[in-house]
Amino acid sequence: MSAQLSDLARRLAERAELVCRHYLSNGRRVGRYWVVGDVHNTPGRSMFVRLRRRHGGKGAAGKWTDAATAEHGDLLDVIRESCGFVEFRDVLAEARRFLCLPQIEAESKSPLPPVPIGSPESARRLFAMSKPIHGTLAETYLRTRGILGLHELTSLRFHPRCYYRPDNDLPTETWPALIAAVTTLTGIVTGVHRTWLDPSGRSKAPIDTPRRAMGLLLGNAVRFGRAHDVLAAGEGIETMLSLRCALPTLPMASALSANHLAAMLLPSNLRRLYIARDADAAGETAATTLAQRAQAASIEAIQLSPRFDDFNEDLRTLGVDELRAALRIQLAPADVVRFLPSAVALTA
Repeated sequence: MSAQLSDLARRLAERAELVCRHYLSNGRRVGRYWVVGDVHNTPGRSMFVRLRRRHGGKGAAGKWTDAATAEHGDLLDVIRESCGFVEFRDVLAEARRFLCLPQIEAESKSPLPPVPIGSPESARRLFAMSKPIHGTLAETYLRTRGILGLHELTSLRFHPRCYYRPDNDLPTETWPALIAAVTTLTGIVTGVHRTWLDPSGRSKAPIDTPRRAMGLLLGNAVRFGRAHDVLAAGEGIETMLSLRCALPTLPMASALSANHLAAMLLPSNLRRLYIARDADAAGETAATTLAQRAQAASIEAIQLSPRFDDFNEDLRTLGVDELRAALRIQLAPADVVRFLPSAVALTA
């Protein structure tokens, strides 16, 4: 291991609990360990991260083991897997961002070769250049939309000066932006979705098209949580984040549009699919198409219907407790027990 990697691993280990709270937010502290389902931040108790060295010197802080799979590693591995990075340089950059260390130039002084605008590689570079949303205008924006359940959001990032190219011949502009990673079922970043924001963070930017996606989108999605046997899928990011305020442990995916929702690829081990449809003609058509595809694959499909146009409007109009009450009667009985928490609003 190079001196740079050793130094970063040591610094992360010194802050092991903070690292776990950020990247493994679905876990909890148990004695000297952080306990979570796996390195992808799945809820559970299989993976143990040592938070501090034992008395006597054996067992380094920051080391982890997954009892279910026998996988093991350090906190750099946690950052790589929880963020879905492919390139290790992105892992190092993220570790330095978390530690508030200055970024360093690559050892080869030559710049990265150019890639086509809008390509998957271009999307991966933009996501890697962005930073976690906590304490940023992106967090402010989501909170103004009533979305307070800001947990396990490694698929969302913030860029303070994201390029925006108007549709006409006007010069390129820069605006702060919420950046969402579009990934495959195995977590590979293939695209990003950008929501440009007003500098106050309280609304979208005053531009013609404040939302745009790029990269390879078809079949892929912005994912919140790791799906196993049950998944909720819908169109918009804010729609699915609103549902997560009511159902914080249910894995979810945002396909970004009605057409992409209808074509979204489904995990092979999926048993039940909840489809959060928008209350318009396109939303109904997409939900019906996806439900038919799911049923053809022997997956139970249940449509979730909002009272208003979408679930973000439901959340802002009704509040999280009433949204939970409306969802309770739409969920399968087993999932009410499994995913629906008490009526205390989630404010984390």
